[in-house]
Amino acid sequence: MSATRKLWTGLAVLLAASFAVLLWVGNEIHRQMPPLPSAVITSEGETVFTRADIERGRQVWQSIGGHQLGSIWGHGSYVAPDWTADWLHREAEAWLDLRTQAVSGQRWSELEPALQAAEQARLQPLIRANTYDAERDVVVIDPQRAQAIATVADHYVRLFGNDPDFVDLRRAYAMKNGTIADPERAQALTAFIWWSAWAAVTERPGKTITYTANWPHEPLVGNTPPPHLLLWTVFSVLFLLAGVGLLGWYYATQREEHPDKLPASDPLAAIVVTPSMKATQKYFWVVIALFLTQILLGALTAHYQVEGHDFYGIALSEILPYSLTRSWHTQLAILWIATAWLGMGLYIGPAISGHEPKFQRLGVNVLFVCLLIIVVGAFAGQWFAVMQKLGLEHNFWFGHQGWEYVDIGRFWQWFLFIGLGLWLFLVGRTLVPAIRRGGEHKSITLLLFLSTVCIGLFYGAGLMYGEHTHLSMVEYWRWWVVHLWVEGFFEVFATAVIAFLFAKLGLVRAGTATAAVLFATIVFMAGGVLGTLHHLYFTGTPTAVIALGASFSALEVVPLAFIGFEAYHTFKLSRATPWMERYKWPILFFVAVAFWNLVGAGLFGFLINPPLPLYFMQGLNLTPLHGHTALFGVYGFLGIGLMLFCLRGMKPHVQWNEGALKTAFWALNIGLIGMALMTLLPMGIIQLVAAIEHGYWYARSEHLMQQPIIQLLVWLRVPGDVIFSVGAVALGWFVLRLWVAPRKAPLPVKDALPAEH
Repeated sequence: MSATRKLWTGLAVLLAASFAVLLWVGNEIHRQMPPLPSAVITSEGETVFTRADIERGRQVWQSIGGHQLGSIWGHGSYVAPDWTADWLHREAEAWLDLRTQAVSGQRWSELEPALQAAEQARLQPLIRANTYDAERDVVVIDPQRAQAIATVADHYVRLFGNDPDFVDLRRAYAMKNGTIADPERAQALTAFIWWSAWAAVTERPGKTITYTANWPHEPLVGNTPPPHLLLWTVFSVLFLLAGVGLLGWYYATQREEHPDKLPASDPLAAIVVTPSMKATQKYFWVVIALFLTQILLGALTAHYQVEGHDFYGIALSEILPYSLTRSWHTQLAILWIATAWLGMGLYIGPAISGHEPKFQRLGVNVLFVCLLIIVVGAFAGQWFAVMQKLGLEHNFWFGHQGWEYVDIGRFWQWFLFIGLGLWLFLVGRTLVPAIRRGGEHKSITLLLFLSTVCIGLFYGAGLMYGEHTHLSMVEYWRWWVVHLWVEGFFEVFATAVIAFLFAKLGLVRAGTATAAVLFATIVFMAGGVLGTLHHLYFTGTPTAVIALGASFSALEVVPLAFIGFEAYHTFKLSRATPWMERYKWPILFFVAVAFWNLVGAGLFGFLINPPLPLYFMQGLNLTPLHGHTALFGVYGFLGIGLMLFCLRGMKPHVQWNEGALKTAFWALNIGLIGMALMTLLPMGIIQLVAAIEHGYWYARSEHLMQQPIIQLLVWLRVPGDVIFSVGAVALGWFVLRLWVAPRKAPLPVKDALPAEH
């Protein structure tokens, strides 16, 4: 069996085993997730909530932006509180007040510390007790607890409504006045938030940990890290060290093979740009437009953290509230990067096979129109939803689903899924002839085709849940999209494309490139598939999720630890021969990808991924520290680099504006560093200390987030954001000048003879 065939067999076995385990975990989540009772009643028979109330409350929560306005179980945005933690703390305090006032006539906070501790100790077994009656399908609670629930519910109804006494608090949370204008809807919302807090404090049957593994940290009710979090954190570090050691040994024993002679001229220059390849140019125009719009919305979203309702005194939240601008900002991040990759796929297909199928150009244009309709339609639906102008009965299909990164309406999700199917068909029909033809590039082309299939199909995981599917199962399937689709198969696709380009350029042997890309895919997928579970530690999942997620998410970091080799190798190839100067900037963007893979995905990712650190850090600003540096630093730069490769082929005789590209490259990198180090990292550390000392609720509360030091750190983000924006504008200017008043490149001179390699 050849080495390549062994690698293919290993990859197939790995994926089959990994997905079998991932599906088994999904079954275990479904079997052990927190119950959604038909009713919540007092021991005296009074109904507090019904299942219909809880389900309708979730519909209301989704319609106002869901994850984009605070968070539930730690997943969502960062300005408003985590509603689970906030409710849990307020309910515990309200119950303690009722208990102490009945005995001593004093509020709990007015008691001496020793008496406070005694009352707290008496409360903990009561609030943590699992009183779910499976036979009757009801949760039975103490009448005094029902009073505490009513007190907190009143707070929430007034907060989400128009009560003038809550204006300052709404401003601190960046919530527009009248977020939920209908008091009945606001009351229903309290049922859903209470249920999420109930699951977070109620112990599993026969266990001493809650449904959310004692998350959030809340000493008041005994929510502290369970011992197994430390155990699996230690194991994750051991897995990381073992993986790094094994991969280091592999690299040390491998000998790089390069061609004996490099081509005297650019092999890609011989590729004929077909009509369908030329038609992809509009995709890259849209990439720039979406990128610039995303930055504008990001600036507005960040500013709301300072003024709450206004943008320099303009009451902009009345028409563009925070939850909406953040929805669009996060969606556009995915859309412009995906559009760059989709356009590149459509361009590279005919370039690889030399085959232009019939009506290919028409298909490229139809898909482009579909993408525009999806963006405009989905964003319009979200505006109507958040502004409460769309009924709850239509919200799930045409409005705002409320799930971060997959929050467009279900109709638009189906439309996008069909569009991806069309993209798969268009790219696949150009790659199949090259696969059938065989040759030295067959394996890379086959991997490229298979990753295209996965990109087209795995977005469908976001269609596996319905409007009333249990929250734990929604999170399970949502992370299939966010982690596997975005972070998994798009990366394999890009790795295969880069390997093909370098092999086609004659910089590496095709056999070497094939083995390298297959091995890289195996290493990445070894941790990538089951590493999905590190997002699900505290979402009502069994402890097996923590064990598997901790172990395999550590392996995700292993290939990133050696990313410097890739960066050095890539940079060395870029200087191998004079004509490679044509590809200087695309390759430099690939070098930036290598850097941010190590720092953003590796360093900042492992900072938060092990179970014990994530217990305290989930949903703090250390999460967007990883998110920004990994999503843009890796996938954004990769999309730009691939786009530049395509533009070089489309415009071979146009002189590139080196100044604009240099400005774009350095400004984007420096701006991203400034944003990370000047704001997100120090703010996240301050929140982490607060979460450990006082509880998670405090780390996300207005008491901490409105302190002067936090406000200063928000303002310190401005220099980095401005520099980053300059880079984006420079990139836009570069692309514009390729079509508007372009300068012709000087006639090529004969390339110098390549040196012996």
